[in-house]
Amino acid sequence: MAESLKPLTSIDAASLQQLARQLKLWGQELGFAQVGISDIDLSVEEPKLQAWLDQGYHGEMSYMANHGMMRARPHELHPGTQRVICVRMDYLPPNTMFATHLRDPNLAYISRYAGGRDYHKMMRNRLKKLGQRIDQELTELGYNKSHSRPFVDSAPILERPLAEKAGLGWTGKHSLILNQQAGSWFFLGELLIDLPLPVDIPVAEQCNTCVACIKSCPTDAIVAPYTVDARRCISYLTIELQGAIPVEFRELMGNRIYGCDDCQLVCPVNSQAPLTQESDFHTRDSLSKADLVSLFQWDEAKFLSLTEGSPIRRIGHKRWLRNIAVALGNAPQSECIVSALEQRKLSAEVDDMVIEHIDWALARQQLSLSSSRKTARVIRAVEKGLSRDA
Repeated sequence: MAESLKPLTSIDAASLQQLARQLKLWGQELGFAQVGISDIDLSVEEPKLQAWLDQGYHGEMSYMANHGMMRARPHELHPGTQRVICVRMDYLPPNTMFATHLRDPNLAYISRYAGGRDYHKMMRNRLKKLGQRIDQELTELGYNKSHSRPFVDSAPILERPLAEKAGLGWTGKHSLILNQQAGSWFFLGELLIDLPLPVDIPVAEQCNTCVACIKSCPTDAIVAPYTVDARRCISYLTIELQGAIPVEFRELMGNRIYGCDDCQLVCPVNSQAPLTQESDFHTRDSLSKADLVSLFQWDEAKFLSLTEGSPIRRIGHKRWLRNIAVALGNAPQSECIVSALEQRKLSAEVDDMVIEHIDWALARQQLSLSSSRKTARVIRAVEKGLSRDA
């Protein structure tokens, strides 16, 4: 008869220490750049979360307010949880061409996390494998398996405070986690587990007096250090918002059609951030140096095909057109742009919401054209006057 396995409650401190060291190595073998362990006490975050919600800063993201304070209570999300294993996966692709895309208003700017493969399923599968490797070790040591559950933006959980407690970095004034070696160009994931593993020590904040991220935000979405009003954030406006983009933010969006990286671009901690080791996060050819008019001409079938497996697909074709229409309205006057807008307006793939943004863009283009013609007339008049004086 096989010997019965021992309960997890009987694991001694030395074995837990050794397991913690090993699981961090296993995590790195699975492609995580860093692994840390946090306890589950987020009570200090609850009043902060409630105050943020009370201000309405979550906008249409109703899921942020659902489930009460479960977001700050991992043990309610996964009963029995004693620790959270937090992981970091770097995503900064090579050939980012930040300046090239932002300086050319005819090109589309897409947040650098979204140019390649969607990270959710990839990271969740690897976290699951980490849990399986932990269970294999426990079984070999003669213990019962653990009860663990992986999450990657897939449940109500405050991942950034947990990552901070796990020593992955500190919370920057833009509310993202910053790591001295990796900046903020990384994804986060969590494995909730019922093991009393030793926890890691948080790192001290190192932003000091720097407010570069706050000053750089195009729409002033960082309303106070560590506080973002999502309703003003370009990432929210282009990804989360379902309906029309408020007019007051359209010009400020420039050519950003999916997300925004401005607060990360100016952060000095990001100056030495490493490139990703995952080729799946490299920017796809169809999105690299893509001009706005070409992207605007994608029909729904082409959009679905070229964004398959990409986070961009979640916004759907209509919001894709909505975002690009705004960018086209911000682009320099061009008959090519006007033609593209007018043709798209007549297509069967647009609804009233998209048409509203197309009309706005056409008005901007016409205004720019009128201004250009007026300037040209003035120049011709001056030149004519000069020729008479000659």
